[in-house]
Amino acid sequence: MRDKVMKIWPEIDWIQNDELREKTLEAWVYAIDKSVLSAEDLETIPFSLLIKNCTISFMNHKRTCVHLSVDIAKRMKENFGDEIQIDMDILISGAILIDIGKLLEYDMVDGKLTTSNYGKIVRHPFSGVGVAHHFDLPPEVQHIIGTHSKEGDLGMRTVESIIVHHADFVSFEPFKA
Repeated sequence: MRDKVMKIWPEIDWIQNDELREKTLEAWVYAIDKSVLSAEDLETIPFSLLIKNCTISFMNHKRTCVHLSVDIAKRMKENFGDEIQIDMDILISGAILIDIGKLLEYDMVDGKLTTSNYGKIVRHPFSGVGVAHHFDLPPEVQHIIGTHSKEGDLGMRTVESIIVHHADFVSFEPFKA
C-alpha cells in the first residue's frame, strides 16, 4: 500500500523532515486501508459530493491545493523575507492531509459514492484530525487539518493554515454551481 500511496502522492517526498514525511505517509496508508475506496479510486472520484456532476477528481483537486499552497508560501517568503516565518514541512504535510478524513466519510451504496452516516455526523476536518493524532503528527499539522474548512472560520489560524485554507478554496469555489 505504501507504494500505491507514494504513486498518488509523490509530493510527500517534498517534506524534508524524515519523521514528518513518514507519519504523513503512514496516515494515508491507514486512511485508505479503512476506506471503501482504493488509492486508484482517488484518481477518478469527484473531489466533492457537494458539486453536482463534478468532473474534477479528488487527487486533481488535492494536488492543486498542495501545489498552490507551496507556490503561495514561496512567493510570500520571497516578498516578505524575514518578516514572515513559514514552516514549509508543516505546510506541505498539512496540505496533503486536509482531506484525509474524507476517506472515512465516504460510503459506496449500489455502486454510487455517497456520504456515510459517520461522514454526516463527523465531517472530514474532525476525522482528519483524529487520524493525524493517531499517528502523532504535530499539533501544527492537526491545526491545518482542523481549520482548513468552514469549521475553522471562528478560530485563529496559523500562517500555514491561512495559506492552505485559501489554496483549498481557490481550487474549490470556481467549480460550485
